[in-house]
Formats: sequence, C-alpha cells, structure tokens
Amino acid sequence: MNEAIRPGPENPEQALARQASSPQASSQSPTQQASSQQALGSLLLSVVVPTFNERDNVTKLFHKLEATLAGIAWEVIFVDDNSPDGTSEVVRGLARQDSRVRCIRRIGRRGLSGACIEGILASSAPYAAVMDADLQHDETQLPKMLALLQSGHRELVVGSRYVEGGSADSFNKQRAGASALATELAKRVLSVSIADPMSGFFMISRDRFEQLAPQLSTQGFKILLDIVATARGELRTVEVPYSFGSRLHGESKLDSMVALDFLGLVLAKLTNDVVSLRFFLFAMVGGTGLFVHLGTLYIALKLFEAPFAQAQAAGAFVAMTSNFILNNFLTYRDQRLKGFAILRGLLAFYLVCSVGLFANVGVAFSVYKQQPIWWLAGAAGALMGVVWNYAMSGLFVWRKR
Repeated sequence: MNEAIRPGPENPEQALARQASSPQASSQSPTQQASSQQALGSLLLSVVVPTFNERDNVTKLFHKLEATLAGIAWEVIFVDDNSPDGTSEVVRGLARQDSRVRCIRRIGRRGLSGACIEGILASSAPYAAVMDADLQHDETQLPKMLALLQSGHRELVVGSRYVEGGSADSFNKQRAGASALATELAKRVLSVSIADPMSGFFMISRDRFEQLAPQLSTQGFKILLDIVATARGELRTVEVPYSFGSRLHGESKLDSMVALDFLGLVLAKLTNDVVSLRFFLFAMVGGTGLFVHLGTLYIALKLFEAPFAQAQAAGAFVAMTSNFILNNFLTYRDQRLKGFAILRGLLAFYLVCSVGLFANVGVAFSVYKQQPIWWLAGAAGALMGVVWNYAMSGLFVWRKR
C-alpha cells in the first residue's frame, strides 16, 4: 500500500517533528547535544551516507543533521569507497569530535547500492535513512519521515520529487528526461506503484530491510528501486514531498553506466533474480565480442589473405582481449584490476575462455546429435560458454579481495 503526504494542516506526527527541529532544540553546543543524546537512551535513527570524493560536503551535512535531529537519538554512518580526495580522513576527524559520527571505509569495493546495504546492516538503530552527501536531499524532512515510521503504519518512507509539493527543478533537461523515462519504465515493467522509485532519499524499518537484504544487488545506483521491486508490493510505503536541491561542491557520480545498471536491475527483477545484474553486463559484453570476432576474421581473410584457421584464431584472441577490457571497465568495475594485476587477470581470462570454448562446442554437439537444429544447438553451446566463462571469471579473474 502506497500513499503520498500532501502539504496541509499538521497532524500530530508532523507537529512532533517540527518541535524536534525547532531553533530552541538545535541551539545546544556539541557537548550539550552529546549529553542530551545519552539522556535520550537507545539509538533511534541511523543516517547512512554513501560517499566518494565528497570531502567538501561531509562536514556541512553533519552540521545540518545536527541541527535537524536535535532531540532525537541518532548517528550518521558515512560509507566511503576509499575516496582519493581524503573524504574518510575528514569523517574520522568529525568522529573524534562527536561519537555520533561513524566511518566505514571500503577498500576494493565500489557502488552506491553496496555502500547503502553495508551501512544499514552496520547499524543497530531500529530505523535507517539513506541520503546523499552532496546536500541535494532535504534533511529537514527526516523528523517527519521518522515520525511516520514510528507510528507503526509504515515500513518505508520515500522522499519524493514527483508528488504534490515536491520538485526536481535543479535537473537539466537531459537528466529530467532520463529520470522520467526510468520512472515510467519501472512502473510499467516492474509494477512499482510509488511516484519516485528512482529517489535516493528514503527511510526504512531496519527489521524489514534485514528481511530483504539477501535478495538485493550490491551493484548499481538504484537501491530504492531494488528494495521496492524485491518486496513485490508487500512493503507499506508512504511518500513525502521534497525539493531536490543543487550540488554545491564536487561532481555528480552519475554517468552512462547508470543506464546499463538500471536495465540490468530491471531484467534481474523480471527473472526473480535468476539473471543477475553482473551476468547481464557480462553477457552483453560477450555479445560485443561476437562482432569483434567477426570483424577481425573478415579483416584477416580479406585484407591479409590469412588461412582460415589462423584468421579464426586471431578473431578469437582479439575478441577475448576486447571482452576482458570491457568486463574490467564495466562488469567488474567495483573490483577493477589495476597495475600488474591486469596482466595476470588477462592471462587467466584467456585460459578460462579457452576452456569455455570446449564446453561450448561439447554442449552444441551433444544437442545437435539429439535434435539436428543448427541454431538451437548453437544457442545452447553459446549459453553454456557464457555461463562457464562468467562463473570461472568470478572465481579466478576478478576474485573478491
């Protein structure tokens, strides 16, 4: 069940939230607020903030949270993907001054969704909020969102740009169009009923999140869409309007990869997670490898007049190299190989794909003997090759560190 909170007279929960964020409540010094936090008792809310190169924003965000959440037992967990700009050092400096600040520094792992999952699971609070560090999300909505969850009637509260009272005026035309298209696709294909499934600003009951977490993808950017699609309509949800602000410092992390991540996530949810986002990307890269193979084969035969066997071998070699480069850049970008590890990984990939070729031919030949339909046998062999290459690449090439 989904519902939107519209502007209007305050209900008791909104009044409580307004009082909690009043100037009188936020005028205490950090020492007084820390003492007040202890007096409030058990931790109530964890605000999870994924970061990458947000050094100039994290301190400002902390002070905004400090003012907004006065009177609430809260903490903020910054999950940093080893930012080269020193974001984690700034966060640790804040943590030394205030125990409400925590830092999780991830080495060798990347991705907003994975960071959010790790941050929420690291919390012991009954409620967890997710927001960006770029100051574009309206932190003043947090008390209202918390009050709605505490009422017991909701399990998820979404900060929405697309319900009455919300806006995304800071979007340029290109981003606004992409967001609208993705939202419409999510609604139609995945039967998602909320107005803003692409939002990165939400609050959820931690117990409910704990139930959904094993089925969520650690890749990609759209953690809310993953949560809602995984719950399949069984998450009691309400949306509250907010105005999406402009970034003050740093650069947006969104790029063309996000579109591929989104399509992969949609496919994963359509297949009940049988086809994962990573497998989708791996298979897509394999499809490009086919064209690279055929192009190389044509050049070797027509331009260099090479014997077919040599031309075929050259095509396979170039295609495997191309697939490795694209997979390292795209499919496994959260585990990207660098330096000497690239050479080791490339050699391992050649070996994996060589064995996969035998598996491909073996399965295709077996199917063709049973049912002499060339395209069916070829497709079965190709599928076997992709599955083998994907499984073995994860074990021997892009091993989790």
